[in-house]
Amino acid sequence: MADSSHGHTPAAWTGVIIAFIGFCVAGAFMVMGNVAGFWAGMALLAIAAVVGGLMSAMGMGKPKRAELQLKSTGAARPAGSEA
Repeated sequence: MADSSHGHTPAAWTGVIIAFIGFCVAGAFMVMGNVAGFWAGMALLAIAAVVGGLMSAMGMGKPKRAELQLKSTGAARPAGSEA
């Protein structure tokens, strides 16, 4: 399980940190009875999902299985070469 790098990426950490801040903001304003502040915290939660997804798409997330297999073999093979 340790080699799967589940959540150990910049994209995951950034998304989680932003979501945690949004959760804290929404919770605090919910207790204070401030509707606008609550929705600002909820907006931060949505932003966290977008930022995490964009960072993952930019290559800062978990690599795809095909990339992992190519790295484990040592070198990429050209398409169509069966050696």
